Amino acid sequence: MGTSHTSPSFKSLSNKVGVVLCCCNSQNRYERLDNKLERKMMEVKQNIIHGQTSFRSIDSIILRFPRFKEGLKEIQGVFELYDEDSNGTIDNEELKRCLQKLEFHCTEQEIRDLFESCDVDGSNGIQFNEFIVLLCLIYLLDGPSSSSHVTSTVGSPELKATFDTIIEAFLFLDKNGDGKLNKKDMMKAMNEDFPMEKSPTHITKTRFKEMDWNKDGKVSFREFLFSLINWVGLESTDEVPETAF
Repeated sequence: MGTSHTSPSFKSLSNKVGVVLCCCNSQNRYERLDNKLERKMMEVKQNIIHGQTSFRSIDSIILRFPRFKEGLKEIQGVFELYDEDSNGTIDNEELKRCLQKLEFHCTEQEIRDLFESCDVDGSNGIQFNEFIVLLCLIYLLDGPSSSSHVTSTVGSPELKATFDTIIEAFLFLDKNGDGKLNKKDMMKAMNEDFPMEKSPTHITKTRFKEMDWNKDGKVSFREFLFSLINWVGLESTDEVPETAF
């Protein structure tokens, strides 16, 4: 189930994001977007037949990391296409044009919220990993079951399936169906569902702490995505990071 130690690079990123997320001027913006995501997750959860999931344990999520990695790599081409000045980031204006081309009908406010909440280092530019999170958030808000245009404009059916599976993984961990994760959810998912793959309590608490970037005792889908993408390690050649969960 991995070690109890947090990767230094991940810890540094988590601390940096924690500072950004705790800024007074940012909190309302994050809450507005996260509240939307919570409502959407609850809606998706209600539409799923009780108990219908391909996940039995945290290990079964970790085993999907190589597949997640391959599916998410397809976004690289989309990112490079809309990084018009080839500086490695997508600025606010480039993002607007990108979303228009992809036929996502976002309001100016929604675009600002998405941009600012995904620009975790405050650089005024969306980097590749941040762009993955942004697209998955839009995919969720647009409706996983009905977003047929996502397949044709963002990437292949495999990418859509990857997004769907990531959403399913979050729902598996969200035991009470309130659209966010808490320690009780994580303890249940890691320690009760499949005793043969039970994790030590201190590891469970460490993994939750890694995901809870703003230290509010709950993990939004946005925080979960950033953590998952870091664990999957798109820049790494390792199939499954040792510190995963």
